[in-house]
Amino acid sequence: MSRILLKPLFICLILPFAAQSQSLLSLMDTITVSTAKIPQTISENGRSVLIISGDRLNNFSFSTVDEMLKYIPGIEIQSRNGFGAQADITMRGSTFTQVLILLDGMRMNDPLTAHFNSNIPITPAEIERIEVLKGPAAAIYGPDAVGGVINIVTKTFEKPFFKAEKEIDVALNYGEENLISGNVGGFYSTNKFAVGGGVLWNSSDGQLIPEKTLIADGDTTNLEAYNNFFDVRTVSGSFAMDLGKYWSMAYRTAYDYRDFSARYFYTRSTFDKSVETTTNWWNHLRFSRLTGESRTSIDISYKLNTDEFIFNPAFTGNNHTTNFVNLLINRYQAISDEVSVSYGVQVDNRSISSNDRGNHNDWHTGVFVIGAYRPNSMWSITSSLRLDYDENYNLELSPQLNFVYANNNFLVRGSGGRSIRAADYTERYISNNLAGPLSAGRNLGNPNLNAERSWSGELGLDYFINDEIRFKMTGFTRASTSLIDYVLTNEANISNNSNLTTGADYFYATNVTDVRTNGIETELWTSLSTSDERAKLNIGLGYTFINTTNEDNVLSVYITSHARHLLVSSWEVNVGDFSLLASTIYKSRDPRSAAAIGVALEPSYFVTNGKIAYSINDKLQIHLNALNLFNVQYSDILGAKMPDRWIMGGIRMNIK
Repeated sequence: MSRILLKPLFICLILPFAAQSQSLLSLMDTITVSTAKIPQTISENGRSVLIISGDRLNNFSFSTVDEMLKYIPGIEIQSRNGFGAQADITMRGSTFTQVLILLDGMRMNDPLTAHFNSNIPITPAEIERIEVLKGPAAAIYGPDAVGGVINIVTKTFEKPFFKAEKEIDVALNYGEENLISGNVGGFYSTNKFAVGGGVLWNSSDGQLIPEKTLIADGDTTNLEAYNNFFDVRTVSGSFAMDLGKYWSMAYRTAYDYRDFSARYFYTRSTFDKSVETTTNWWNHLRFSRLTGESRTSIDISYKLNTDEFIFNPAFTGNNHTTNFVNLLINRYQAISDEVSVSYGVQVDNRSISSNDRGNHNDWHTGVFVIGAYRPNSMWSITSSLRLDYDENYNLELSPQLNFVYANNNFLVRGSGGRSIRAADYTERYISNNLAGPLSAGRNLGNPNLNAERSWSGELGLDYFINDEIRFKMTGFTRASTSLIDYVLTNEANISNNSNLTTGADYFYATNVTDVRTNGIETELWTSLSTSDERAKLNIGLGYTFINTTNEDNVLSVYITSHARHLLVSSWEVNVGDFSLLASTIYKSRDPRSAAAIGVALEPSYFVTNGKIAYSINDKLQIHLNALNLFNVQYSDILGAKMPDRWIMGGIRMNIK
């Protein structure tokens, strides 16, 4: 394994590159982290923050946002199929429910289930940058921000109006299994107006999963062949305008549609022939007032999500409709050159109508204040305090304290804080509204779940080896109580058992006590070029080690499903008109198996994606992509086989 990684690293580093890029430390002092709610550069924030530009991500021709995130250090994506069909997002050993997803600063986490959190209705061409804030941020954003926050910043909501700019980006691909993939987007702005939009689609008949014959205890079971098809489509449009007297407004509407084979995504049943269709309609309106020393923003968002899940054509499907309305008011004020504050209020309402989970409605309110103190160019301290009220857990207080010390070519940073999370509608009510008796082994909701509570701490170092090479290391720890997960439980020990089979076991949503997570993250980034800039090299490497334990040794489904060792890399070499790009993932985790359907989760795997491109001119490029280049057989989720090698080719046109 080590030889596989070190050989290409050695070859790339010995190329005759000379230093030409801007100082990374000076670069860190020019990028404002909008996720923090107080305008701060990375060197002032005190957190482990990673910012990836949309242009760099688009160079790799990722077709969906979750595929982009997969190769960012510190993020683990547990996919159930390729090309954005569905994926779970985890950070720092969190469950997939404990990562907060923001689109232009507004919460995207789905009230039905966090399995839909990666269904982000945005196209790659519209992304200005992705901000990854690792560790808790509940003191700023409230529930769900336990393992980290991912904020996707789009061009229309971020770009200023003081210059004329226009861009068109078109990427088209055709590949095996009748794969059609496209991403078309554009952006146009003047000093008073901006408009943007995009269309994305990924569809394929899917690869064939062959028939399987299982023999156990003398009984023979035949599992029929099937195709892991998918059809993913997203359309988005936005505009912004200057209203005068320091005020501006921005608006986005977007629609996301996904239809896919979901066989063995959630169960290990031989009756599983699941298909699923989800839709997501997103609307976001922002009014902003910006002066030299203050900024006020009023954001209103509305999300309508539908989900139709058919486990087997012989059974009635589950249908769910959720509504999520969110109001966020935030004001930033610079008190002096050393002190600034941000404060605000958030109010949201969540509701569900479901034949499986019933009809429910919940309100949530949070108030917060953030203060930043920078006495000199070396020290910066930021503190946050938030009070949340939710009908599921009443009042919860979340404090946070960050510090950073910067000197010459290194930063020392630290952070500590509290985070919370309440159960979603699936964890509280799945299968509760169905007529019984339910068959054994099903997931079962628990309406009496307590909220999760965690305390986290971290200490990190950013070291600038020279102007072109940056190294980061962070140690972190998290102590949690009442984590929510599914635990195999006998019917006799389930209080809401009116529709269950007597004596049967179910995966019952349960609060698991005293869970401890410890880990280390490292990152290495370099950007080099020759003196004439005919040859350029960009490398990103990230390694994460995580260990999770619980005192009672409770065996649950998701708490320890994260990778113990995770190594990701991205490589980009440009020589003249040719580009060679590669991205890799090495993952080591606890093995699991399901005898009923004859599958196993490998203890480790190493997957490589490759791309070679030729630029015909400064606007047009042709390329050839290979996903899973070495045809590795692997899964992220037990039973949900990931695609074999997939070859595709296409063009990209970018006009600025």
